[in-house]
Amino acid sequence: MEKTKILLIEDEAAIADLLEYGLQKEGYSIQKAATSAEGLRRLELFQPDLLLLDWMLPDGNGLDICKKVTALYNIPIVMLTAKSDITDKILGLEFGADDYITKPFDLREVVARIRTILRRFAQANRTMNESQETIIQIREITINTSERLVHRNNELIDLTPKEYDLLMTLYQSKGKIFTRTELLDQVWGYDFVGDTRTVDTHIQRLRKKLQLGDLITTVFSIGYKFEKQVDG
Repeated sequence: MEKTKILLIEDEAAIADLLEYGLQKEGYSIQKAATSAEGLRRLELFQPDLLLLDWMLPDGNGLDICKKVTALYNIPIVMLTAKSDITDKILGLEFGADDYITKPFDLREVVARIRTILRRFAQANRTMNESQETIIQIREITINTSERLVHRNNELIDLTPKEYDLLMTLYQSKGKIFTRTELLDQVWGYDFVGDTRTVDTHIQRLRKKLQLGDLITTVFSIGYKFEKQVDG
């Protein structure tokens, strides 16, 4: 069986070596990079199943890489950083990160979080692949679930992986009212500690990109829902 591949972009050699040693012991295939440029090159060649990404790098920051990766690849991203402020955490999540680990960390926690994210990510992909409905039409919007692509009048809409997952979570339970916490749990896939504003931000972006603001509605003091009777 092919090993799960993890790309580690981290410029502190001691931390990188510790993570490499620990994750290899857990059976993962690891490649390392110490700069943004090297990391992006290895990303294309290695095709990892998960990206473990440092926030601060010598030639840039992890947020820039996060944006590029989420635009091109459908892989989970775990950010490593010394930043502990909740605003920084929210920023990382809004740029496409799936989880956030603050230095210093316990290697056992890193391994546990990686296992959880990979398991939930695989389950989400299986659920999507097993769905019989591969083409969804909502007014002028067409969703191809097998390719995770969304078009408006045949023009591709650039959704991030989290925006797409949020859209499908709402759509597949049309009429159901989701609290912000429920959406964080289902879309981001872990227990979020702190502000739920990241859901509001993603909803605003979805409305702007899809131009279907009347279908993704706000339920005052509760959360959001996708209105029924919207197909076609």
